[in-house]
Amino acid sequence: MDVSRNLKIESVSRLNPTPPWQVKPSQSVAEAVALMRAKSVGCVLVCENQRMIGIFTERDLLRRVMGPGKPLSAPVGETMTPNPVTVHPKDSIATAIRRMEVGGYRHLPVVVDEKPVGILSVKRIVHYLVEHFPATVYNLPPNGQGRPPRREGA
Repeated sequence: MDVSRNLKIESVSRLNPTPPWQVKPSQSVAEAVALMRAKSVGCVLVCENQRMIGIFTERDLLRRVMGPGKPLSAPVGETMTPNPVTVHPKDSIATAIRRMEVGGYRHLPVVVDEKPVGILSVKRIVHYLVEHFPATVYNLPPNGQGRPPRREGA
């Protein structure tokens, strides 16, 4: 099987994105963090009337709350990332990887008609690659080049 061909053909839905956990923009950062800890997730979606308006991630907590010294009682709507980049379940895995790489994201909301249906994480993509292409993944050299930099052994 060809990895790059499959990544262009297979859709995001094949990765079984995890169900999204949601908070309202008026809820506190502390409530969002408590939900993230309870569910062992790296982000929650900020939604109003079943529509996603933002995403709150571990990075947002560090950069927009802890860094500037905002209180954990601040509304999550003030510290979220508004209008995050998303993917559709029918988008290719290659498209999702490209969006993650370009934006430096670890999570992408999966959205249909502005309604969140899942969260796609880098972890899911790595698991997919290892599960479907073990020989390719396990045989990669540690330095990313085709051969060792110097001769090994006797």
